[in-house]
Amino acid sequence: MNYTEKMKRIGEIVVELEKGGVDLDMTLKLFEEGSNLLKKCQEELKEVEGKIESLRVEEFE
Repeated sequence: MNYTEKMKRIGEIVVELEKGGVDLDMTLKLFEEGSNLLKKCQEELKEVEGKIESLRVEEFE
């Protein structure tokens, strides 16, 4: 699953949780899934930021 797909899934989870009517077990599962996806997205962003910073430093050397 790529970054865009992860973000789309997070959005779907948010919508589902905001609608309500989800039992407690499913709410917990959705929350955990969303949290894990968000963590992976944040890690990917940090990696990309590092690469961009590295390229910027190389550009000025």
